[in-house]
Amino acid sequence: MKRNPLTARSGATVGLAIASIAVLTACGTQSGGSGGGDAAEELGEMEGQVSILAWPGYVEDGSNDPAVDWVSSFEEETGCEVTSKTYGTSDEAVNLMKSGDYDVVVASGDATLRLIAAEDVVPVNTDLIPNYEGIYDFLKDKEWNSVDGESYGVPHGYGANLLMYNTEVVTEAPTSWDVVFDRAGEFTGKVTAYDSPIYIADAAVYLMAHQPELGIENPYALDEEQFQAAVDLLKEQRQHVGEYWSDYLKEIQAFQTGDSVVGTTWQVIQNVLESEGASTGVVLPEEGATGWSDTWMIAAGAENPNCAYAWLDHIASPEANAAATSYFGEAPSNDAACEFREDCEAYHAGDADYASQIWYWTTPIAECVDGRTDVECVDYAAWTAAWQEIKG
Repeated sequence: MKRNPLTARSGATVGLAIASIAVLTACGTQSGGSGGGDAAEELGEMEGQVSILAWPGYVEDGSNDPAVDWVSSFEEETGCEVTSKTYGTSDEAVNLMKSGDYDVVVASGDATLRLIAAEDVVPVNTDLIPNYEGIYDFLKDKEWNSVDGESYGVPHGYGANLLMYNTEVVTEAPTSWDVVFDRAGEFTGKVTAYDSPIYIADAAVYLMAHQPELGIENPYALDEEQFQAAVDLLKEQRQHVGEYWSDYLKEIQAFQTGDSVVGTTWQVIQNVLESEGASTGVVLPEEGATGWSDTWMIAAGAENPNCAYAWLDHIASPEANAAATSYFGEAPSNDAACEFREDCEAYHAGDADYASQIWYWTTPIAECVDGRTDVECVDYAAWTAAWQEIKG
């Protein structure tokens, strides 16, 4: 996934190729300094510094915008001086974590299982993170942030990949993804889709509802037959797609000019377009949608594990979580964060029914994440190869 700033916000795009991953239980040491081991049992004195690897916009200290700062308060309260490095893709983050230079990383669902499998991160003891209790239950202990009942981090925020439409062209408000699949011919040349192999999961979500005989239970766990059905659907869609987007500045422009009239989007894009008077609407279709939930994780062999735990607690606190997720443009993960935001309703924060319709990005691996053991699922390397074939 890649994040690009949009005024005071950042966006996300995915693009990587990975081999099949075996999910391993990572090990680490409580005191840090060496690879492998278990979650910490207790904390000691703060080390005075912490090194963080993050998406742009996730670790703001006021240097980019004096009004945007949730780092300074952390440093004052803990005595841990923050140094941070930003990355542009999940692939880059995974490679950088191998250096051992970072105590903390915030990772998306297309990277977390790789970090766990490579033993580059360790389980976290959530009892040592008081603010973890305030995190929404529907974000905890999920397949992208936990393995074998062990938590590997703290959820940051979440959002859905929604359906956007031009209300002057798509005059009847859509309720289904059929407008970009089976009915795409009605808007040929002006359909837009997310430019990433992970978009294959969007087709799988649609097929779950419209071709139940395929037996898809999880859009990130596709056997060969299910995967081919999703690929075929996207090949059919291709002739109607005017533009695949990954930079949401370009999607905003495309909907403003009318070059795109229907396709995938994020709530933050609709918020920007609405503020500028554009004739657009968004909906979470009846089939559900894909989405994201990032996770703060602690490096195996972290040199500053106590400050690392302190950061995870700080970023999960209501005020810091509110500031960081608002800056990005997503729902917070801490229920009390909405006391510090005025837009939680727009992002459906805390709405468990809404959240239950989101299939959060999860790395497709050969070991089916839906629990099946009688078949092998198609891994992300094959997803990437298929995506290039789909786009032509």
